Amino acid sequence: LCGYLNKLGIKGPIKTWKSRWFFYDENKCHLLYYRTAQDINPLGSIDLSSASFDCKVENGEGVFEIRTPSRVFTLKAISKQAMVYWLQQLQMRRWEFCNTQSRFPVGRSGLVNEPLAGRTNEEPKSSGILSCSPSFYIDVVDNEDFLPPVKTPTEAVGLKAASLPAPQTSTALQNISLKHPWTEIQNTVYSICGSKQLWGNNGNIFNFSEFQEHPENLDEEQEAEVEAACAEDGRMESRLNWVRKAKWMSSGFPGLPEELSRERNPMDKVSVLQQQILTLTEEVKSQKELVKLLHKALEAAQQEKRVSSMYLTAAEDKDRLELVRHKVRQIADLTSRLEALEQEKKELEQTLTLRDSHIQELKEHVQLLMEKNHTKQEVIMALTEQMARELSDPLQEANTIAAETLYKQQEEIEHLKDDIDAYKTQNQFLNSEIHQVTRLWTRVAENEKSLLMKCACLQARNCQMESKYLTVLRKLQEAVPDLPSSHAELVRNLIQQALQWDVKEEAEESFNLNPVSEYDEYGFMTVPDYEVEDWKLLAKIQALEIKSNILSSQEAVEKPLRDNGRWIGGRRGGHRPHHYQRLLRQSKATEHPACRQIELDLPRTLTNNKHFASPTSQLIPRLRRVLLAFSWHNPAIGYCQGLNRLAAVALLVLEDEETAFWCLVHIVENLMPADYYSDTLITSQVDQRVFKDLLSEKLPRLTAHFEQYQIDVSLITFNWFLVAFVDSLVSDILLRVWDAFLYEGTKVIFRYALAIFKYNEEEILRIHDSVEIYQYLRFFTRMITDGRKLMNIAFNDLNPFPMKVLRNRRSVHREELEAELRELEQIKAAYVKERAEQRP
Repeated sequence: LCGYLNKLGIKGPIKTWKSRWFFYDENKCHLLYYRTAQDINPLGSIDLSSASFDCKVENGEGVFEIRTPSRVFTLKAISKQAMVYWLQQLQMRRWEFCNTQSRFPVGRSGLVNEPLAGRTNEEPKSSGILSCSPSFYIDVVDNEDFLPPVKTPTEAVGLKAASLPAPQTSTALQNISLKHPWTEIQNTVYSICGSKQLWGNNGNIFNFSEFQEHPENLDEEQEAEVEAACAEDGRMESRLNWVRKAKWMSSGFPGLPEELSRERNPMDKVSVLQQQILTLTEEVKSQKELVKLLHKALEAAQQEKRVSSMYLTAAEDKDRLELVRHKVRQIADLTSRLEALEQEKKELEQTLTLRDSHIQELKEHVQLLMEKNHTKQEVIMALTEQMARELSDPLQEANTIAAETLYKQQEEIEHLKDDIDAYKTQNQFLNSEIHQVTRLWTRVAENEKSLLMKCACLQARNCQMESKYLTVLRKLQEAVPDLPSSHAELVRNLIQQALQWDVKEEAEESFNLNPVSEYDEYGFMTVPDYEVEDWKLLAKIQALEIKSNILSSQEAVEKPLRDNGRWIGGRRGGHRPHHYQRLLRQSKATEHPACRQIELDLPRTLTNNKHFASPTSQLIPRLRRVLLAFSWHNPAIGYCQGLNRLAAVALLVLEDEETAFWCLVHIVENLMPADYYSDTLITSQVDQRVFKDLLSEKLPRLTAHFEQYQIDVSLITFNWFLVAFVDSLVSDILLRVWDAFLYEGTKVIFRYALAIFKYNEEEILRIHDSVEIYQYLRFFTRMITDGRKLMNIAFNDLNPFPMKVLRNRRSVHREELEAELRELEQIKAAYVKERAEQRP
């Protein structure tokens, strides 16, 4: 894939189209460009692996763009067919290179290799860039009918185009690359060396065999002589590099007989000969300039050599001193001459600046005169046409106008048809470009997803190994209490190292294989700061197991309640505009009776969360405003212990203060039964009796075990129901429970409460002491690590119970509880009356 294209220069003093020879490098997927096809060093390259292609009708015929992340290259082909051919071939090369590069080795994990293996078999195999045919492009785009393959324009692309004369620009200076002077010099020298082989030794107009007849045999002594000769003129340094370069450069032009023998058309032969004559003329000029410079340097070196010989052959020091003084006088003379020349240069520069400004003024004046002349000509033409119309026949004038109008319309229609065809071609190509880029992006996304899945699997295994390591340390410490002191000290040190958190080190690392951090996404401590070391060890083991389960299932919780909570606060919560702001103004104007209790509960809210642990935390004032606004919104409840934790979770997840307020309103007034947060908490007590009934039905062995040791589970579960498991479950599992709770209501609390006891049933049954059972029930909810298993128990293993059953049992137990409360009130009244009668 090679040929001449015009490239739009965007830098330098000349911004115009420049003819360049483009060649595709299949190894790097780069498009190299040279000034001519015979150059050896490229002026630059375009990376096609991450580039996109575009063509716009408004840019002109044959103009297209190559967009890379760093720059946009604007190129122009000789025809529309050549442009489409280049675009299709570049698309095909980019697709083949990207497919070859995207295949990467993966591990033995079936989770990663399975989808990749299937895709690899479907990829087209590479068979070489130059041997690809247009049919391969059709296979690449899955036979999508975007743009039919264009036939190869042999007159514009391919190796044959290299033998044709390069497209000429208006001036030779326009085609020179000012950005790459050294490359231009190298290519020129390469061209000169190539012409030497073309013309032979006897064909040169001057003898320069010392450097050109056998450049490969130039020894170090000859190079040293050339360096000495060039010491007086700094410009000769580059010429010396040319000579060294000639040692390994090969010929730039093919032999003239071979060139002419391949051409059959006489016109082509003439054009080739003309191109050769122009090239050789430029070479002769360059060689003449080189000879003049070398002669000048040689004369200076010989003069210096004569002076040095006179200095060495002087008989006395006086003569030598005189020679030195003569040299000093020469240096001083040259210095003064140099200063005079510099002063003259400055004056000439000032004169040149003045002349440039004067020329610019003259150009502006000429432009004004030309515009004035053009305007006069237009006026003359208009008057002439007006006179012709007045002298002509009115009917003939009408026919002429109609014919001109019809001709203009037909011409406009033809232009519109051409534009439609151009836009169709542009649309078809852009569709194919979008399709191919989308497929490349999809392939990269799939590879990235596979790597992320593999990384998650490795992280999960790392968590499991660390958890097993900590479990082994704990069991070793418990099972062998009479270890030697050195071994026991070693075990204690290992446990202490495992419990320490190096947060700074984790923050500095860009990627950490241990995904467990001190705080989770919502600010909850993953390992609570227990005072007992054994509890700390158990908490860290549990945190590692939770993280391992999340990574294995690829179901990490990412703000699961945000959209759901907004829906609850905005629609079900009875959202009223500006109501929350009015409640805040009311709380500032008048102190609520519950204000003191709220202030007492604020420091005790979610103490294991960094956003509420400190009195100066930003969420503390927001929580205070939410609770005060609710106390004024619902005077019947005002404030009840437990509402602070519900509001705190809503603030953590929803982040917006007013939305969290409406979420709290919805939970208390819609999801929970009436009187759940009243002064007597009567409905909360009723739910505890209903839960005991369900526990005896679903888990009879556990209920019998509790009765044997006189365990009242309501001492543990009452808080679960009041705050929907806040401060009981770890945050990852808690948020999943809240998802279901906000969707289905209090029935979910019963389901998960039963599932928690079922999850730990065997552990509880192995404990045969009431004190130990109570101690275990205090923290056993935080030992639950598998949220999926808990959810499966809650909704699948335990037989479902409809809401109708809950309502019926609540009604029965409410009547019993109210009767007991009335009886207690009667006993209390009788006791008070009896005490009053006993007083004097």
